[in-house]
Amino acid sequence: MVANNPHELVIIVHAPDLVGDDARPLAIVRGMERAFPGLRLVWTTSDEGKRTLLADRDAWLAQQRRVGEFPLLHNGNESHYVSVSGWEAATNISPGGQAQLEVHAKLPLNAAGIAAAAAVLEGVAEGARAFWGRATPFNAAVEISRQTRDPVRKPGDPPRGLPALKFPDSLRAPEIPHCLGWLNYWSAATAHAIGFPRLDCDAELLSWAKRTATGGWVVRLTEAPLDLDHPAHLKALLLAYERFPEIGGRSAP
Repeated sequence: MVANNPHELVIIVHAPDLVGDDARPLAIVRGMERAFPGLRLVWTTSDEGKRTLLADRDAWLAQQRRVGEFPLLHNGNESHYVSVSGWEAATNISPGGQAQLEVHAKLPLNAAGIAAAAAVLEGVAEGARAFWGRATPFNAAVEISRQTRDPVRKPGDPPRGLPALKFPDSLRAPEIPHCLGWLNYWSAATAHAIGFPRLDCDAELLSWAKRTATGGWVVRLTEAPLDLDHPAHLKALLLAYERFPEIGGRSAP
């Protein structure tokens, strides 16, 4: 299995929990393949590291009945690695005490991955019927993860003057995003919850945004992949947090 590395784009979406013979894992995988030219997710790797080429990927995926999750699929190319898997975020760590499906995907941080990133995020999120999600270069994603703070559970200050965000289980509803990313998927319900769009103040965000088939949005914060060593990128992230105080639970008392 390929470990996290600084040369990848990390995609995470948050969706309703898997139930029964849920067809969403296959919809997610097919959505990724449609969005990324030439992509075939027909390999899996076991927990012991054994790689297997799947002769009938769709049938194999339909047979996986692990509670709340679906197993790793990838393209078998470690030089240009693309992967996806999903697992359950339990009720005790999820907003509103509702278990969620977390889908995690990786794309290479190269020209092909960057070009496909928005469409892949949309394909994963719409296939999962997600509340919200984001796609962010690994290094920036690590720093954004350090924004989650709590006086007891995780004391300290976030990096780079970024605002402190609450733990997911402190958020009032699953539609409220935990954080921002370079590319952000907001379902129609999430967009409504955070007040997007407002025509009087969202002109720049709308110039880089795309409406999805289900009424959601894919919203880009910066033209190039987010790099927090770039002052204009850090400013864009700070301004987005200022614009959306609901994100991370910062508008709640």
